[in-house]
Amino acid sequence: MSDSRTEIPSVVERTRSVPVEGPVVGVHFVGDAAMFVLGEEALVLARKDEARRTVVHGAAILAAAADGSRIITGGDDGKVIATDASGASTVISTDPKHRWIDHVAIGPAGSVAWSAGKTAFVRSGKGDEHALDVPSTVGALAFLPKGFRLAIAHYGGATLWFPSAKAEPERLAWKGSHLAATTSPDGRFLVTGMQEPSLHGWRLADRKDMRMQGYSARVRSLDWSADGKWLASSGSTQVVLWPFQSKDGPMGKTPQLLAPAEQHVELVACHPKQAVVAAGYADGLILLVRIDDGAEVLARKPGDAPITALAWNADGKLLAFGTEDGSAGVIDLG
Repeated sequence: MSDSRTEIPSVVERTRSVPVEGPVVGVHFVGDAAMFVLGEEALVLARKDEARRTVVHGAAILAAAADGSRIITGGDDGKVIATDASGASTVISTDPKHRWIDHVAIGPAGSVAWSAGKTAFVRSGKGDEHALDVPSTVGALAFLPKGFRLAIAHYGGATLWFPSAKAEPERLAWKGSHLAATTSPDGRFLVTGMQEPSLHGWRLADRKDMRMQGYSARVRSLDWSADGKWLASSGSTQVVLWPFQSKDGPMGKTPQLLAPAEQHVELVACHPKQAVVAAGYADGLILLVRIDDGAEVLARKPGDAPITALAWNADGKLLAFGTEDGSAGVIDLG
């Protein structure tokens, strides 16, 4: 099957191009604005009738996360910055050693986490700040959905930390480098992406290990379906969906494989309300794929560069994307 997908339904004509003038490393919706994160210094806030560039860092932007009301960015200027839908920015923290801010995450009740080197930091919504050193450079951060608890991925496994409690952090051991992290919406599972082409998971109730293999490239993108029953992932020339419907999660089960293509899937983004996943490929192709039966809709034809940013708005009527060579747009599916 050709990656142009000329024989399937298309929504390509519903795309509104956004001028960003630089490589896009992420995109998030904040309020009614699609916020495109550029590799250097700036965000581009795009609404239906405008696209406005705002400089938020003094150098490269290394990490970003959003919760619908603000976007948190970390840069190699050592700053953690919050930007709202109007484009107004506030510095949350400046690293005293001017270390790079490698990862950021947004948690419950206005809390924020970030990392610099081997140290993870958390600031609660009330402004209390806590720090924890882990065995190696932080590979990823993910808040658990229940309680004020943070998962920190690093070499040799992950650490579970209650920042406001006196209890010792809990170590979950598994050899290798863990460079991505996500927790299931029901809080039962923690899954990490490894340096090698595989995922590792823990069932948190009993710390049971889970190995998810069969990829041809490192898994850099993970997202949960709206009902929490599937974990979509990149790392292959098709979308890999692991089943999490049962108490054992994917243990002993094979994944569902959808939307095969000639190039690798770079990013996955699950629709916030429907059983649909958007997949962005290394050749610039974007497909919308229905999980139940694998039906496809063409959202973007292949281009000259990989998809590097992909995000739905809160009601799932808009899909924003960006590429490595500075192409960007918003697809109106309403």
